[in-house]
Amino acid sequence: MPRDRVVRYEMFRGTLSSWPELFEKAASFATQVGRENLISISHSEDQQDGVIAVWYWGDASYKS
Repeated sequence: MPRDRVVRYEMFRGTLSSWPELFEKAASFATQVGRENLISISHSEDQQDGVIAVWYWGDASYKS
């Protein structure tokens, strides 16, 4: 792994979205990130508020 790589995440959240919608968005993003950069996908739910995080290796020079 090159030194200029850092851990990044993309969060998918919504009380108005269904779980299938959130997982579809997260899966689509993970596919774009690519298998070689994907670290993991995690999810959580609290009082009908779902959150999915896609963790991946990204470029250190990228500023979001």
